[in-house]
Amino acid sequence: MPRPTAAFFDLDKTIIAKSSTLAFSREFQAGGLISRRAMLRSAYAQFVFFTGGADHDQMDKMRQFMSQLCAGWDVATVREIVHDTLTNIVEPLVYEEAVRLMDEHRAEGRDIVIVSASGAEVVEPIGQMLGADRVVATRMEIVEGKYTGNIDYYAYAEEKARAIERLAETVGYDLAASYAYSDSITDVHMLEVVGHPFAVNPDRELRRIALAKEWPVLSFVRPVALRPRVPLPPARPTLAALAVGGAMAAGGVMWANRRKRLT
Repeated sequence: MPRPTAAFFDLDKTIIAKSSTLAFSREFQAGGLISRRAMLRSAYAQFVFFTGGADHDQMDKMRQFMSQLCAGWDVATVREIVHDTLTNIVEPLVYEEAVRLMDEHRAEGRDIVIVSASGAEVVEPIGQMLGADRVVATRMEIVEGKYTGNIDYYAYAEEKARAIERLAETVGYDLAASYAYSDSITDVHMLEVVGHPFAVNPDRELRRIALAKEWPVLSFVRPVALRPRVPLPPARPTLAALAVGGAMAAGGVMWANRRKRLT
């Protein structure tokens, strides 16, 4: 019997057209979770990331900043904000090309797996909307109903590749016959563990590597209003990881550059 195969997808700029954190920053600010200054700084930082990319050191500095920012957030408040706004915010941002590609893989009998540094409470509902079979995402620590600012599990960079390899051991995936899609140089390890890697809307460094390794480069440009394929479940109590994963991954350059100017 042939072994099962899968198609692994990053989330931001691969499935949806912007950073998941940028999409929610206004709602977080309106709900009293972040200040207007923090919201504007995050928005600008993510713009810089999308136009220039960021290295691992810059990403780690932003992770530390964002983990401190969300410390003390009330879980119930976060759940309410996400539950009330998730569909309206995320649904219009899904790339039509990504949806079609998932349908093609599904028709070929492959599992669809979303692997993202963003929080599980956002990634999992999006995965259900899209009919994904599995989700790998960041999880934050919760104590007495509040986020501590610590990370229980961080699905980023090399850890994405390790998570895929663990899934292959558990499920039996044939990685040599599997596919992976991402936009970021930080996901090069994830792309290297499968037999069919694809760079989607790649940043400058990933484009350079993709061309050198002769990986196909795809351009997704058509966000569509996607009606959910299944009802969204109640948000899970790990949304703060969205700030640590999504905002960090999208905002490293501006924050790090500002630190350099101040030191």
